[in-house]
Amino acid sequence: MHTLILELPDAAATEAVGRACAPALVPGMVVTLSGDLGAGKTTLVRGVLRGLDISGPVKSPTYTLVEPYAISSLYLYHFDFYRLGESEEWEAAGFREYFRDDAICLIEWPERAGAFLPAADLQIGLEITDDGRRCTVTALSARAEACLTAIAHQGTAAR
Repeated sequence: MHTLILELPDAAATEAVGRACAPALVPGMVVTLSGDLGAGKTTLVRGVLRGLDISGPVKSPTYTLVEPYAISSLYLYHFDFYRLGESEEWEAAGFREYFRDDAICLIEWPERAGAFLPAADLQIGLEITDDGRRCTVTALSARAEACLTAIAHQGTAAR
C-alpha cells in the first residue's frame, strides 16, 4: 500500500490528477472518492473521463446514483451515493451487477454503501484547504500502483 499526497491549487489541477490517472485504470478496478461537498470529487471524475477521451457534460449522479459511460468494450460507472439512505439500499438497488471484470467503477461517498461495496483498488480523498485542495491517493492493490506512478509523473505531487 502506497500513498501520494498532492496539493491542488484549483479545479484545473484536480481535473489534471484524473486525466493522469485515467490511462492506468484497468477493467475490474474500483476507485473510491471521499471528501466533503464541494471538495472536487466530480471534478476529478471529469478528468478521468477526459483522459479516456469522453467528451460532453460530466455531472454528478447525485439523483440518479449512477451514470454509465461506454468506452469501446469497457464500461465506466460513476456512482454518487450521497443520497443513499441506508447501506442496504445499495444491495436492494442491484448495484452489485455493475462491479464486473469489464467495468471500472468510480464511487463518490463510498462510506454510504458500507460493507456492501467491493474492496477498493484506489482510494482518493479530497480535503478543502486554505490554498485549494489536498488530495490523498492510496493504492490498495498492485494494479492501482500504476495510477500512483502516472499521477506522480504528471508533476503535481507534493510528496
